[in-house]
Amino acid sequence: MMEEALVQEPPREALELEQRFHLFITSHRERARRLAWRLVGGDDAAAEDVIQEAFIKAYRALGQFREEASLATWFYRIVVRQAHNYCRWRTVRETWSGLWHGKLPHAAAQASSDPLLRRRITRALAQLSRSQKEAFVLVHMEGFSVREAAVLMKKPEGTVKSHLHRALQTLRSELADLAEDMGGKVP
Repeated sequence: MMEEALVQEPPREALELEQRFHLFITSHRERARRLAWRLVGGDDAAAEDVIQEAFIKAYRALGQFREEASLATWFYRIVVRQAHNYCRWRTVRETWSGLWHGKLPHAAAQASSDPLLRRRITRALAQLSRSQKEAFVLVHMEGFSVREAAVLMKKPEGTVKSHLHRALQTLRSELADLAEDMGGKVP
């Protein structure tokens, strides 16, 4: 006769955390996808890859979650880090691929069929440093507070405020003619 394999039940605390994580995934998946989409430049497939990797990394690290921060803060920090890693490696891949084929690295991105306004905004966002873009997306597009963004970015609040200020200056400068075209003033 075949003996039954002993299956150990996870500790009650771990099970509770796993259940909370499952509920968290179902309730925060869309926001995580939206955040990743914005951080990777509007690429649906890349955003999906980023959040899948983030969910996997978070699940594997559940046992190390110390509850010093909320589950949401902890997870969104993983999403931001994954998006950063994705963008860094995408740049490397595009550069080497372009050099291999004798093309400029960003020629494919420029040939996209986005509407003119979307291209202008994307170009303006591309002028921002990584930290400025992360701060801007987290606070102004995803609705996190400056304090929450600081925790997610692992930077002091004052630094995040500085990144936001510089990002807004750059965006206002880059998109000033759009406000004028619409009859508005640039603040």
